Amino acid sequence: MLTLLSAMYLVVRTASAQAEPIRVLVTGAAGQIAYSLLYSIAKGDVFGKDQPIILVLLDITPMLPVLDGVVMELQDCALPLLRDVIPTDKVEVAFKDLDAAILVGSMPRKEGMERKDLLKANVAIFKTQGEALEKYARKTVKVLVVGNPANTNCLIASKSAPSIPKENFSCLTRLDHNRARSQVAMRVGVSSDNVKNVIIWGNHSSTQYPDVHHAVVNHHGKEMAAFDAVNDESWLKGDFISTVQQRGAAVIKARKLSSAMSAAKAICDHMRDIWFGTPDGEWVSMGVYSSGNSYGVDDDLMYSFPVKIKNKTWKVVDGLAINDFSRGKMDATATELVDERDTALTFLGA
Repeated sequence: MLTLLSAMYLVVRTASAQAEPIRVLVTGAAGQIAYSLLYSIAKGDVFGKDQPIILVLLDITPMLPVLDGVVMELQDCALPLLRDVIPTDKVEVAFKDLDAAILVGSMPRKEGMERKDLLKANVAIFKTQGEALEKYARKTVKVLVVGNPANTNCLIASKSAPSIPKENFSCLTRLDHNRARSQVAMRVGVSSDNVKNVIIWGNHSSTQYPDVHHAVVNHHGKEMAAFDAVNDESWLKGDFISTVQQRGAAVIKARKLSSAMSAAKAICDHMRDIWFGTPDGEWVSMGVYSSGNSYGVDDDLMYSFPVKIKNKTWKVVDGLAINDFSRGKMDATATELVDERDTALTFLGA
């Protein structure tokens, strides 16, 4: 038995030694989300236990001393998969030959800032980063936008990198997806892995629509519709939705800081599913490029849909029945995204 285990260990070690490192960029790398994220990436939780990693950490120049501390900590973790850590404030270094880009950094809304001013500031950031992807990254790069307003920032980045397929860009609504899953699980009294196929439709904002009409709960070994398992329609159509929509604000109110640990976990979930696919019979929520879907959502938006992923390619789960209640909420969040897009595009050419 020891001989067999030793042989298996050697196979894993050999595979790890032979695999080419992938280059993974995290922007806003001196921030609190990145601090919760980088260890999980570096130890193999996202891209695989036999996949060596080169981590590239981008932040603004005043944050470079902080980045040096982050680099020291990553080195001190003594992680066998982590082949190199590159801190930088230069896009030509950060975006070179990337396999994956996780764009966390963005301009946060400041007190007294108008929404259009926030959009204008972020258009400038994500236009620059999209152009850097276009110029320096691999054309196969997978790009995840986390920095808010994530959907529209993602659209701007993709438009600024026209030779990279739009399907390679996605934005994070997995945190909202995980929140919805957890709320249902707590309500029913099961663990969250017993809840599947919740959906987040639309924008990563307070207009998002957490939908459990197609969700399934495994309750005491029996699969049942979430509406039946919860058995409280008024909660599912009321407080459940508003709790998920407002959860980020509730965390800020309690912590005096925005979600970091849960955001980092959602980023890991999102990128792992891109790399390895979704389980059979399950979908996840992801902000992706809207083009010819069956739900009547306008084209040329980054809109959160239910998706299945195989061979690093997502596909919208089309054809789900949509009732009038859901339709109204899906349309409302789409309207917000159209307004955001149209405002942002006026700044893109400026």
